[in-house]
Amino acid sequence: MGDSFISRKDRIIASAIEIISESGLASLSTKSLARKENMSETLIYKYFGGINEVLTEVVHYFVRFDESIIRTVQAKKVTNIEKIHEFFDTYATYYDNYIEISAIMLNFEELLHNTDTREIIAECIQKRNACLLKLIEDAMEVGEIDRTFTADELKCTLMGILSTQLLDRRYNYHASTLKEEVLGSVDKILLLVKCGSVPTG
Repeated sequence: MGDSFISRKDRIIASAIEIISESGLASLSTKSLARKENMSETLIYKYFGGINEVLTEVVHYFVRFDESIIRTVQAKKVTNIEKIHEFFDTYATYYDNYIEISAIMLNFEELLHNTDTREIIAECIQKRNACLLKLIEDAMEVGEIDRTFTADELKCTLMGILSTQLLDRRYNYHASTLKEEVLGSVDKILLLVKCGSVPTG
């Protein structure tokens, strides 16, 4: 019975993510969830106190993956510049395999205005940015990356590539994978700022 309860909760969370991806955050309701899960709206309340609790669980699901990426990247015994590459490789691979979850990232603004999710998502964004910023600062400190950009400028530039590519895929067809396009751009920028590298025409 316990396993059934947990699996149904997980399915509801997965359905909530799909609804947000397909129709937007405003479309998430107990009614839309019940319709997608082919269950009564009343039964939703057996598992969750309401739609805000569902949304909070969706955000927690998203955050757990972010925390896993940070731990994994930081633990790798490679150069800082390779860790930066790995940071974007892991995100892009995950979003390629589960494109619906990327809708949460594209709804950060709305989630910051929700009192139930504000602190959770704000902390997630801060930790993600802090991780990348520290990798860049460490790379600069040991001479892997030059100081053409400040660490914060480079962080914003690289994160902008991921965000822009994700958004563009919401309305344009792409023959290449997200990973191919994100890493293609990220690696070009890292090559430009890599100490000792000579840009070619």
